[in-house]
Amino acid sequence: MAYQVLARKWRPTSFDEMVGQEHVLRAFTNALEQGRLHHAYLLTGTRGVGKTTLARILAKCLNCETGVTATPCGGCEACRDIDAGRFVDLIEVDAASRTGVDDTRELLDNVQYAPSGGRYKVYLIDEVHMLSGHSFNALLKTLEEPPERVKFILATTDPQKVPVTVLSRCLQFNLKRLTPERIAGHLAHVAEQEGVEAEPAALRALARAADGSMRDALSLLDQAIAYGAGAVRAREVADMLGWAPAGHMEALVRALAGRDAAEVIAAAGALADQGLDLEGVLRDLVEILARAALIQALPAFEVREEEPTDALARWLAEAISAEDLQVFYQIGLQGRRDLPWAPDPRIGLEMALLRMVAFQPFGTASGEPVSGAAGQGAGDGAAAAGGRRGAAAQSADGSAAAGAADAAAPNRGARGGGDSGHEAGDGGVIGDWAGLVRALSLRGVARALAENCALVDGAADRVVLALSEGHRGLLTRNARQRLEEALEAHLGRPVRVEIRVGAERSLETPAAREARAMEARQREAERAIEEDPLVQALKERLGARIVKGSVHPLDS
Repeated sequence: MAYQVLARKWRPTSFDEMVGQEHVLRAFTNALEQGRLHHAYLLTGTRGVGKTTLARILAKCLNCETGVTATPCGGCEACRDIDAGRFVDLIEVDAASRTGVDDTRELLDNVQYAPSGGRYKVYLIDEVHMLSGHSFNALLKTLEEPPERVKFILATTDPQKVPVTVLSRCLQFNLKRLTPERIAGHLAHVAEQEGVEAEPAALRALARAADGSMRDALSLLDQAIAYGAGAVRAREVADMLGWAPAGHMEALVRALAGRDAAEVIAAAGALADQGLDLEGVLRDLVEILARAALIQALPAFEVREEEPTDALARWLAEAISAEDLQVFYQIGLQGRRDLPWAPDPRIGLEMALLRMVAFQPFGTASGEPVSGAAGQGAGDGAAAAGGRRGAAAQSADGSAAAGAADAAAPNRGARGGGDSGHEAGDGGVIGDWAGLVRALSLRGVARALAENCALVDGAADRVVLALSEGHRGLLTRNARQRLEEALEAHLGRPVRVEIRVGAERSLETPAAREARAMEARQREAERAIEEDPLVQALKERLGARIVKGSVHPLDS
């Protein structure tokens, strides 16, 4: 017997076998059980979500020998003939190949005749939007008032092209795109029934590639089984789909987080040299950025530990700021749109990545943009690209918030120690680690690492730092090396940096100091609003109240 492809072998034959589309199944089931059947239905949705399959099942429900039912027997002659595609009273028409008015008139000439063997004559017109204007006009009258034993089921992927005169004569149901989780679950069931060894990660990749279409997912599963010689493995599926290996994507993401243009271009070149789909590389990068933003914004967000991209997104969420994530995400989206216009896909990918490295969000209290190395470590105490703000918050009456002066103090230190006592004391010993960090020309992961370290020992040639266990992900070789180079350039002497993880928990980091200063400024702003005479008058006379969470310092 000839091999039957999975998409045909596993096509549902009853409502119970359908995956998803519960909203449509419920409507059809209730209509069949209550005898409230319309004469024309329009099924819309993307390819492979079950429009034609649902129409055939409905034809079985109408013509099953047990009677009109939502649960056809599947064993009578009518049910078997419909499953086999030979039921004479189910007339399937491909409107894409029969668009002319003559074809439509020929089709409608037989509408007036009673069904040959079934209870109802069912006309299934697929891709109905392809019919010509004259064909639609010829169809209108029959569609509005068909004979009693005739039902029309129209299916289309583009309902916008169907005339409103036709839409008004049909009950319209929109079939939804299936979620990757639902597709992956069904693929796992199919693989188990077929006796195929399949890795869960491979099935999830196939589900993502199917883009909401169950038929496409089953076709891809067929292809993956052939590619893997009877087994479906994640690495082979990635090769088959032309997707970037997890290790290469990790190198690219880490280079972006460190804003290292040379490493970014090298990682992009490694991906291009493998002949991968570079538009897909940008798509995967944008997805990682989106999940990292969700992890940052929602502490309870579920991270799938078995997914390499989720682990990478969690690292990225800790490594860079929310502002940088949003900038990267927007540039990635724009890069995907621009890719077809680039001289070649590799150039388009590289330019999108270089824009991520070059552009930074506004990062100073005065609103001046921070762009490149020139925007970091400036003498006016500008904050890092992570969105830290060092200017003093002002209360409602214009006075400076308590404790803000220390956070906003300018970095007066000069290279080599000189008169900068808050950075280095006698003999070049580092004293104020937070002030020194503000003066360093650091960006990305290296700056985040410095801000989350506490100074244990600041000797002349050796700096010992403590890093909490929760920030271990920031400690990369590249970040430590950049911190060491920045210290040497700023202090004008060789410096060896030693970072101890989990040690000296009692010491305060620059990030913790900044958070404490922000809390102080927030409390001062709330106090100033509460004590403002105008606010008090509004509360007394009009019953006004201050919305919780709506008061912020002027520099926040």
